[in-house]
This record gives sequence, C-alpha cells and structure tokens, in this order.
Amino acid sequence: MRTLKALPALIAIIFAIAIPAPAPAQFAIGIGVTIGAPPPPIPVYVQPPCPVPNYMWTPGYWGWGSGGYYWVPGTWAPPPAVGLLWTPGYWGAMGGGGFGWNAGYWGPTVGFYGGINYGFGYGGVGFVGGAWQGSQFAYNTAVTNVNTNVIHNTYVNKTVVNNNYYGGNRNNRTSFNGGPGGINSRPSSAQISARRNGRPPTTYQKQQATISSQDRNQLASVNHGKPSVTASQRAFNNSNMPRNMAPVTTADRQAAQRQVKTG
Repeated sequence: MRTLKALPALIAIIFAIAIPAPAPAQFAIGIGVTIGAPPPPIPVYVQPPCPVPNYMWTPGYWGWGSGGYYWVPGTWAPPPAVGLLWTPGYWGAMGGGGFGWNAGYWGPTVGFYGGINYGFGYGGVGFVGGAWQGSQFAYNTAVTNVNTNVIHNTYVNKTVVNNNYYGGNRNNRTSFNGGPGGINSRPSSAQISARRNGRPPTTYQKQQATISSQDRNQLASVNHGKPSVTASQRAFNNSNMPRNMAPVTTADRQAAQRQVKTG
C-alpha cells in the first residue's frame, strides 16, 4: 500500500523534471491533464526486420489523441546521435484515479519505462536488444528481427531471452504503471536522472505518432485493442501512410473528451 500511495507524487515529480514535449498527440500530455481510464493491454505483434544498420527499435504503445487512445505502431528509427538509446514512454496512475503520460526520450542509457514489457529487448527493465560498439550498433538476434544479409554487426545472447521475440507481452500485456491492475515498479535515482538529461523524440518519431492518431482504425474505441497496423518497418510520413487509413470522426472526439480529467 505504501508503494501505491507514493506513486502519484512520484509520477508528478517525473512530470516536473521530464524533457519538454511540445508536440501533438501523446507528446502533449503533461501536467494538469489526465485520462480517466487506463490504456488497453499491449497487443502481441511481429517485429519487422531492421531496414538499415544503426536504426533502433522504438516499441509500439498506446498514445492519446483527439479520438482517445490509439495505437502507435512500433517502428525502426534513426537515433539523433551515435551512442544514444531509446527509453520508451509509459502511462502512470495519477491521484484521483486518472492516468498520465510520461514521454520517451533518448540518452546514453535506458532509463525507467514503468516496468512495462514492450518486448523485443524491452522486458520491463533496461534493454537487451543490442549495444553500441563504437560508431556501430550490434543487434542481439535472440530478441530482434535482423536480416543478417543486410546487417552484419550482430550477436546472439540467448541468456536474456524472456519469450519476447514476438512481443514478449503474452504473459503480461499490462500497459500502465501503478493503480489497480498496473505494474508495481518504481524508478531509481539514476533512472530519474536519465530522464532529466534525456533528449526528446525525433521528428521521425513524432510523425509516426501524429499520423497514427489521425487514423480511425488505430483508435482503441474502434479496434477494441486489436489495431489493424501494429508495426511498420519505417515510420509513417506523407508518402508512407497506414493502409486503409480512415479519418477520426466528430463522434470519436466527443466520446474521447468525456474521458479527459483535469487538475
């Protein structure tokens, strides 16, 4: 009980020191806005192969947009600099029964992401999908999908496999931290420091989230937790859009607005 009671204050501190995120969709969630219902479980999906060397896997997650919760497909993305790793964002329980978003960030180490098992090397703590070796990233093919005919800097470490090659969330697909039914995990002081010094998501990642938020098929209220597009090899843009994309409706927006809590 002491841990659960401490979580709202802890998450408020994390929000206060989090990196700026003045972008649309889930990057805009911050202090003063919480959602009244938790996000759906993480769907099990297949990771597409890494397209080029040094791209990093950014796991799929439930974002929040004008139409409510929507699935942002996992994708491979170039890091903003050599040596940086991606720490996924996560939803955390707030005071009063709501849920707030803690944005992901880039940094030299992988910090706290709510204990969420995103799969493909992100089992809830740290990252085991690969490591930088100088200016080249080496992929652990035990947990990441890599075509070794295209990418040659690989290794196999089966000791870290936690049944997560295809999503790792079959046993526990919970997508939020704290509160009833949430993951009971708290960040260390080092992980909080990592977030404070993190670098924000790239334009490449923001495009993936923004375009996903505009596709009605990705809304949880429409797909009931089973989005039509769960992963993409490359991030969405004007020339690479989700298949069968449909616009979010006024009714979708009105229903979502009723779930927003303030304060």
